Amino acid sequence: MTPDETLTPDDPYPTERGMRPEIEDPSLGLVRRAEAETRPPDIDVDLEPEQELLTINMGPHHPATHGVLRLIVTLQGETVIDLKPVVGYVHTGIEKSCEKHPYWKVIPFVERMDYLSYFFNMQAFCGCVESLLELEIPPRAKYLRTLHMELNRIHSHLVWLGTSALDLGAISMFWYCFRERDKILDLFEMSAGQRMHTRYFQVGGVFEDIPVGFEHKVKEFCADMPARVDQYEALLDQNEIFLNRTKGVGIVPRERLLELGVTGPLLRAAGEPWDLRKATDYLAYPDLDFKVPVGTVGDGYDRYRCRVAEMRESVRIIEQCMDGLPEGPWIADDRKIVLPPRHELSTSMESLIHHFKLVTEGFRVPPGELYYPIESPRGELGCFVVADGSARPARVHMRDPSFVNLQAFREMCIGGYVADLIQNLAMLDPILGGIDR
Repeated sequence: MTPDETLTPDDPYPTERGMRPEIEDPSLGLVRRAEAETRPPDIDVDLEPEQELLTINMGPHHPATHGVLRLIVTLQGETVIDLKPVVGYVHTGIEKSCEKHPYWKVIPFVERMDYLSYFFNMQAFCGCVESLLELEIPPRAKYLRTLHMELNRIHSHLVWLGTSALDLGAISMFWYCFRERDKILDLFEMSAGQRMHTRYFQVGGVFEDIPVGFEHKVKEFCADMPARVDQYEALLDQNEIFLNRTKGVGIVPRERLLELGVTGPLLRAAGEPWDLRKATDYLAYPDLDFKVPVGTVGDGYDRYRCRVAEMRESVRIIEQCMDGLPEGPWIADDRKIVLPPRHELSTSMESLIHHFKLVTEGFRVPPGELYYPIESPRGELGCFVVADGSARPARVHMRDPSFVNLQAFREMCIGGYVADLIQNLAMLDPILGGIDR
């Protein structure tokens, strides 16, 4: 990671790398401190006989768990002594189901895991299979995939911001965020035919080219979105309740996050500028100019600032994708893997045979195994596929960032108030569909 790939101190969000006891926050014009005195007092582990611990179940059906998540919480008064997440309530067996279907029929399964980041799920699987096939997708397909993934990143962060603010009582933020989310879903419907779980990505490229008028709508959205983000910040950045509930809350040191394998905004908020869009070359990201927002303290406020800054950077990426969108095909021309154009089916017997074979049997992938990681809104999303030479994968396993990042939740909450537990879970941004799979 080179210095010019992280945001400069002149940018409207904190950028210094590493833990600092005292940092500048240009958005408020103040000096930020990790104030120990604002945290709860030390826990009395040697309890007197009359002091009782209370163990409660939070969830699995609870609006603040952001999904079907059960938390076994041990309290001493209002202070969290211990916490244990219990998962598996929405286990769907998606990974096992993938082994029973041809590769091209696996796509609808994987995109329903992290149901807010369906384009990223598709890219992880399709990119892994394409690498096993050594299949190069056309440049236009790379840009179209990048464009839709960054729209999806904003969409996911908007849902996170709206629901997290709602947990802290900022009800209006929920409606403002869903206003922009609805515009993004309109764009997905325009390009892919439906608003969610579009199956737009195919092995070899994308399902079809963008329609007439899509470019204009995207540019309109990019022109409006920065002002909308300004509105979000105006509502929250000077709000005393929001600041008191997020600053100095849920701090986990960068070194500990690295030990736990935590990635994404949670890790970057603690000062580690690790972003797979910069660290690896996939799709159109090597051609694009964007920066990696990085925090300093690693508390709830830094997590909020990093995600809001990522929305701004995603707008820049989308604009560059539209301005530099290459001409040419949007899917590879390999009839052994990609369905032939529909207009050829009535005139070419060879095309009809390829179509019939692909639909009934699927395409075969040479024996091998591969892990393919990408940067999702929650961190490193990786797909591991074992191919045995048949038309079905022998093994499909997803490294979902929500599942890995959940390990840090206990350390975010121990020693804090039970009220902070709600805020910490919101800032974790877990998706239970991805956790359970």
